[in-house]
Amino acid sequence: MSIRAPVPPFTRESAIEKVRLAEDGWNSRNPERVSLAYTADCKWRNRAEFVQGREAIVGLLARKWTRELDYRLIKELWAFDGNRIAVRFAYEYHDDSGQWYRAYGNENWEFAADGLMQHRLASINEAPIAASERKFHWDMNAPRPADHPGLSEFGF
Repeated sequence: MSIRAPVPPFTRESAIEKVRLAEDGWNSRNPERVSLAYTADCKWRNRAEFVQGREAIVGLLARKWTRELDYRLIKELWAFDGNRIAVRFAYEYHDDSGQWYRAYGNENWEFAADGLMQHRLASINEAPIAASERKFHWDMNAPRPADHPGLSEFGF
């Protein structure tokens, strides 16, 4: 069995670490890399789309990042208990017409003993924004710098 640290039961510190690792993975915009954080049969709800398994997760993420260009994401711990973590997040992207959006949402995560996520439920809303309203600025495909503000600092 492969271990994906940190593993449950989570402490505040390990839950924060798990959230930041997930954020960094998603900001890579690499569906295959991201899928390795989930069990082979992980169940997802992403908006109104329901998928199960890594292959389906890779497909969903590949479609997502084909439409959501220059994607940058910030996640923040909301709550944790045992093998579960609740996260709030926001991300910014533009479509192929150049229109920018900011999406806000919440995720509920459940982990297997090996630290892989086995269940992910995401609720997401988005709104168009002007390019001048963007808040998330760092190099593409890179983790958010440690000194870049998080969601609380932005008041999101």
